Amino acid sequence: MLHGLPRKIRTAFMLQALLAGLAVLLGGYLVLLVVKFGLVNALLKEEAAHFWELHAASPVQPPPNTSNIRGYLLETGQSPLSLPADLRALAPGFHEIGDADQLVLVDDKPAGRLYLVFLRSQAQHLAFWFGVVPVLLILLAVYGASWLTYHVSHRVVSPVTWLARRVSQWDPLYPDASELAPERLPPDVQGEVRQLAGALHTMAGRIGDHVARERNFTRDASHELRTPLTVIRMASDMALGSQELSPGLQRSLQRIQRAGRDMEGLIDALLILAREANIEPQAEWVEVADVVRYEAANARGSLAGRPVELEVHVAAACPLRVPPQVLHVVIGNLLRNACNYTDAGRVDAYVEADRVVVCDTGIGMSPEALARIFEPFFRVEPERRQGHGLGMPIVHRLCERFGWRIELDSRPGQGTKVTVRFSRQSPGDGSGG
Repeated sequence: MLHGLPRKIRTAFMLQALLAGLAVLLGGYLVLLVVKFGLVNALLKEEAAHFWELHAASPVQPPPNTSNIRGYLLETGQSPLSLPADLRALAPGFHEIGDADQLVLVDDKPAGRLYLVFLRSQAQHLAFWFGVVPVLLILLAVYGASWLTYHVSHRVVSPVTWLARRVSQWDPLYPDASELAPERLPPDVQGEVRQLAGALHTMAGRIGDHVARERNFTRDASHELRTPLTVIRMASDMALGSQELSPGLQRSLQRIQRAGRDMEGLIDALLILAREANIEPQAEWVEVADVVRYEAANARGSLAGRPVELEVHVAAACPLRVPPQVLHVVIGNLLRNACNYTDAGRVDAYVEADRVVVCDTGIGMSPEALARIFEPFFRVEPERRQGHGLGMPIVHRLCERFGWRIELDSRPGQGTKVTVRFSRQSPGDGSGG
């Protein structure tokens, strides 16, 4: 999100101010309680102690009677009827009389019982000045500091927000970094943000150059690689038309023809992988069983007299809309791998309505090798001369490109089973494979 960072900062400061406000209000409430029940209680106790000292020196000393405190002395044996009605039933200790708006300390001594009355309104007045006013001042200070800090933080973050907004508008294939050129940056973009903008500007330029080189390569490779292959195919066709060829030479020319067609298909498949994913390649409806039979015929030539049988089993028709060369590359690599790593036994290819399964009774793979099978240049048995470890990575990338799922199951010494599951299609579906 473009404004995610400012919003997070604003939310953090609002939450901080809210929590600080709650903490200050709670503290103010506690101050009110302390003033009411702590400070007043302590004040009345000190006043009572002072009165008893004076009373001991002069028994005729009258109880305190000031603007804040009123005192009543009930001497021993004296009737409580001389006291105000709301004080007569109070036991020794500190009391709050809500109806009379009074805080009362009853102090019992051998000489009598002293009643000190403090008006609660006076306590609230003290609490206001010693509790509410400081709380409000602290709250204003907290909110003022939070607002000032947020304002400063917003100014600091605004260049990052501006940069994020510009970068989010880039097209990944054509990143336009012209606004990030040093001479076009706003004045407030300074420091690390300016360095980051410069780095993004340089990176976008390199990405643009890379995209241009990639497109030039795919265009040139598509033309320059096809030309010699076309020459080879036409020359072999003309040579095969001769009536004076020996059987061995005919077989060699036929192998050259097949190799040329395979090379054309591989080049097409690699160029498809090299193009952007949003560029759909040309596709047509292909019967998967026909491709499997064709590639199986080519793979039989690599068995070279080994006691290995290669058979194709078609359980159902499997029409697929896909560039034919892609399917040839995938099926051809799977069959060649199965033949290359099977010294004796069988290689079976099963065509079903939505998948192709290739099973062999070859050397199999350990769990460690199975985990690395899609790594470039990895080979299960490096000492074998067939292949360079690129076939399975290419197959994997092609399956990912067209939304197919490839599954492998293998046991050392028991063989390997490879399943390619295609996306569900029907001949009436015009989407790509």
